[in-house]
This record gives sequence, C-alpha cells and structure tokens, in this order.
Amino acid sequence: MFESLSDRLGKIFDGLRGRGALSEGDVDAALREVRRALIEADVSLEVVRAFVAQVRDRAVGAEVTRSVTPGQQVVKIVHDELVRVLGETAVPVDLAATPPVTIMMVGLQGSGKTTTTAKLAKRLKERQNKKLLLASLDTRRPAAQEQLRVLGEQVGVDTLAIVAGQTPVEIARRALREGRLGGYDVLILDTAGRTHVDEELMAETAEIKAVSDPHEILLVADALTGQDAINLARSFDQRVDLTGIVLTRVDGDGRGGAALSMRAATGKPIKLIATGEKLDALEDFHPSRIADRILGMGDIVSLVEKAAQHVSAEDAQKMAKKLKKGTFDLEDLRAQLLQMKKMGGMGSLMNLMPGMGQMKKAIAGANLDDKVFDRQIAIINSMTKKERANPDLLNASRRKRIAAGAGVEVSDVNKLMKQHRQMADMMKKVSKGGLGSLAGMFGGKLGGMMPGLGNMPDMANIDPRELERMARDMGIDPAALPQASPPKDLTDKLPTDVGQLLKSGPGLPGLGGAPRFPGLPGLGGGFVPKKK
Repeated sequence: MFESLSDRLGKIFDGLRGRGALSEGDVDAALREVRRALIEADVSLEVVRAFVAQVRDRAVGAEVTRSVTPGQQVVKIVHDELVRVLGETAVPVDLAATPPVTIMMVGLQGSGKTTTTAKLAKRLKERQNKKLLLASLDTRRPAAQEQLRVLGEQVGVDTLAIVAGQTPVEIARRALREGRLGGYDVLILDTAGRTHVDEELMAETAEIKAVSDPHEILLVADALTGQDAINLARSFDQRVDLTGIVLTRVDGDGRGGAALSMRAATGKPIKLIATGEKLDALEDFHPSRIADRILGMGDIVSLVEKAAQHVSAEDAQKMAKKLKKGTFDLEDLRAQLLQMKKMGGMGSLMNLMPGMGQMKKAIAGANLDDKVFDRQIAIINSMTKKERANPDLLNASRRKRIAAGAGVEVSDVNKLMKQHRQMADMMKKVSKGGLGSLAGMFGGKLGGMMPGLGNMPDMANIDPRELERMARDMGIDPAALPQASPPKDLTDKLPTDVGQLLKSGPGLPGLGGAPRFPGLPGLGGGFVPKKK
C-alpha cells in the first residue's frame, strides 16, 4: 500500500544522507519534496501541512544542526513524526467488558464490512477462544444477511437467525437478547452502508448505537478511499464517536493516504488492517512497524511473527538437525518453498526485510513472480521419493520425464537443480566450518568484520568513511548502520532545555502544550465536539 510513498521518501533521504552538514535551505528543499510525496499518496492537505510543520520545527532546530549525522537525524525525525501521526503504539480490539461484548461495524457500502466481520470473528475465536454471535443489520443490500450467514459457517461461528421484515433496530434488540441468553462472549453487529455519507445513514447508525450500547465502534474503511478519507472518518466520528478504525484492501495499490489522514483527523487508533481476501488475512496495526516500512527500514518483528505462525517447532528442529549434518535434499527445498508461499510469497517477505527495496525492484523487473514457486514445487512433486532424497539419480532422460510431468521445459528442471546444489553446498560449508567457511563463499568480504574471522576492528576508533566503504562492499546500505554517539566535547555544548530540543512539544497533548492544530486531534489538536 505504501510503495509509492516509500519510493519517493527513499529518494529524498538518499540525497540528505551523504551530506556532512545541512543548512535551513537544504531542509526546506527536502520538506518540499516530502510535502509533494504525501499529497501524491492521497494524504489530506490539512494533515500534510501540519505534519511538515512539525517536522520542520525539529529539523531546523538544535537536534539537526548539532547532530553528527544531520541527514540521518532528519530521517529519524520524519520517522518519529510518522509514528506519532499513525498512533504511537498498537491498540488491540478491547474486550474488557461484561459479556456479551458488543462490537459495532460501521462504514460505507463496499468497504468490506461483512467480510471484515467474519475475519474478526475467526481471529477472536481462534486466538482468544471466544464464543461469538454475528448479526447482520443490513436490510437494504440484497442477500447481505445470507452472505454473513455463509461466512459464519465458513469460520465456524454462530449467526443470528434471519427474520424477514424486521428493521435494523429490531434486529439489534433481538441480537442483544440472543447474545445474553446464549452465553456468548462477543456479539458483532454488521450494520448497513450507503454509497456515500448521508443523513439517513447517520441517523440509522446513531439509533442502533443507542439501542445496543456497543463497547467498540469500528469504522471499516477502504484503503483506496483517497482524499475523501478525512471527511468519511470525521462524519462517522462526530455522530457515533468511533473507538477505532479497520483498514481494508491494504494489499491493493492504494497509496496509504487514508491511514495517515483518518488517524490524524479523528485521533482514533487504527486497530486492524485487512491484508488480503482470505478470511485469515487480518492483522494488528503497529504504527512503528508501518513507519519502518514506509521509510524502507523493513519490519523484522513482523517477519519473525509470520515465521512463528507458519513454521512449527517440530519442522524447525528437523531443519536444525539437517543443517548440523550438512544435508539438504529436494524434499527440504520443497518444504522451504511451501513455507515461503504460506508467508505471503517473495514480495510480501521482501517488504518486511530491511534494505530490500532495490532488490524487490530488480526481481519485479526480471518478471520473477510467486508463480515461480508453483512451478518449482510442481517439478519436485513430479519426482519419485528416491530422486528427491538423492538428486544425483537425475540423468538426462529422467529430467525430460520430470519436465513433461510438471508441464515445464527441461531448462527449468536444470535451473532448479542448480539452485538446490548451491543451497546444499552452503549447508555443507556452514556445518563444517561455521561462519568462517560461509564468509569464504562471499569472496572474503566479511573477513575481519565478524568474530572468529580474523582481527575485529575497533568500531569506536574506525573512520566513519572506512566503515561506510566496508558496508558497501558487503552490500549493506551505510545509512542502515547504527550511528556512533557524538564526541564528548560536542555533547557538552548541546542545550539542556528540553523545550528547545523538542520544538514541536506544544503540539503534544502529553506534554501539556496548547493544541497547534485544532482540527486534527491525532496531531495534538484540541477536543472536537460531537454532534448529537
């Protein structure tokens, strides 16, 4: 979703990182580009102005002018402000109330409320072992209630019986009664939507809220909404006082503006994001991780979490034993390919890995999509068990037979065998000689940089330019390296006044400052009165 914004910001910051000092003009020029990038990403102009003002206050202050690496410091400030706009910390769906806890789903027609309702139900049932009841209050859209019933069956969750002729408010009352009598932990109300915000929709939503007294009111919004996202969020928030936002179609080609605009306009947290069509494609929204992805820093925590969900401890132990022995057959390669597919494929994994932006573009340019995995798995499936265990059995005639069975060319089989041989060689080197042998595979580029591989340089005394050179030799972006602490004589000169260091402090409600942007609660703005 944030690819275009990430690419634009990456180019802007690449120009800043290489400079030894930044003037106010340099910062202003960079921020002009940041402003354009945000507007192109469909962030509301109101939010863009406030965001850039906050960044500029800090970027032209003592934080940057006295910094050892001013370019990196500007990137850090933009990262911090992005996190602040997106919501500081992750806020999960709150179920701390007397059961049945009522969750009300609101939003426009076509935003994905019904599917998201089923996804949320599946998540709560499987992860928190909750007993759920789903109720469709959509009496306008044809077969909307039937759709929720079918989805409920698919995820193994009860749905409220359909009674023809009842109004949404009557259905809500019946759902509450059924929820209490049936001993349910959670009741999710799927309300009707319209193609646009109108008074009839708002009045109906407010009436349902008054009857059901929901503990959570979640706005389900399409990530492709664009500039109108801020108006949509404000309209619902002023009438029903939202408790959170769920973004759908995050896996689409939306440019991310909705996420930044809605959070800033309402001050309400984005709680969940829908990352695909499947019913398990619903994730918690972590502001700091999303900010990392936008700025091309990767998201290792999410990558590890994905791996933990899709790789069992038993499989991991088996792989560890094989790694120790230095054996890696085609059955192992097949298992690795299947795991990568489960975790979202090459593109999804590269989004989570730091510094993989250029690599991902190169792969896209070479037309290496995730269908390559399917072809490779098909090739391995066409082999016998003996052939998988002992690839040396594959002579020319057998390779022709396998290619015919998998529906590919013999050259594809040969490529797979070469790939397997390289991986098997790497496993053997690691098992025999540890990291030292592995380093030799990279032409000795890691020599002297890792423990046990020769003399370890003293990082405290090394010339920063030399460190950058070594990083480039290793294929690492020098900007991704941890920054050294400033010299003592420089830290002695830093101002001690916290207000001077945090010039954007007055816009932070947590610091007791006056609101700078009254219309944007998410950026430290003041209280926005709700319409009754």
